[in-house]
Amino acid sequence: MLVRFGFEIVISTPGPLPLILALSPHPSVAGRILGANKIMTEPSVPVEEFLDPFGNRRARLVAPRGQTRLWSDDVIEIDGEPDVFDWNARQHEVAHLPPETLPFLTASRYCEADMLSQQAWDLFAGTKPGWARVQAICNFVHNHLTFGYKFGRPTKTAVHAMSEATGVCRDFAHLAIALCRAMNIPARYASGYLGDVGVPPSGPGDFCAWFEVNRPGFTGEFVVQ
Repeated sequence: MLVRFGFEIVISTPGPLPLILALSPHPSVAGRILGANKIMTEPSVPVEEFLDPFGNRRARLVAPRGQTRLWSDDVIEIDGEPDVFDWNARQHEVAHLPPETLPFLTASRYCEADMLSQQAWDLFAGTKPGWARVQAICNFVHNHLTFGYKFGRPTKTAVHAMSEATGVCRDFAHLAIALCRAMNIPARYASGYLGDVGVPPSGPGDFCAWFEVNRPGFTGEFVVQ
């Protein structure tokens, strides 16, 4: 099936402002995109694309003084199938994890796995390792946090989300990632477009956050949660 995706963002600045953008689809889907898939600007300014250390497409530009419009409008071909569930997926022991997954076990700025380690083991030590444990973490985060845009702030971390029991989509993802990492499950943050296929019109679209965990049995492969 074909899905149209894109964005339109308008900003206003008092003077020239360097911007680093995370608005482009991952390079792995490049072969399925119909169109140039470039970030367009109005007024027109040079846009430089580059890959970050994790292989994500990034772009940078200098927005001029005044109003700048950023936009993209493309179509991607997808199979339309729901995400695969494998309830019997096992969990690698840390000693047997693929080396490329190890960075996704450590604590980070927004996912303080070390500070949540004891809580994670108290909550999930009794769950079956593997898919069932990840699902238990997802269920806990879903039930523990109350969603609301008013609860979002740029300095909010997984520890804050845990204690405040509120957040936006990125806080749900950060908390789930931190709890997974505390349980020795490699997990990483992902973001993208919030789709509107099959749902009633609800106004302007938005970006969304989720997370991925290492898929046991497949070297270096992550699966969306």
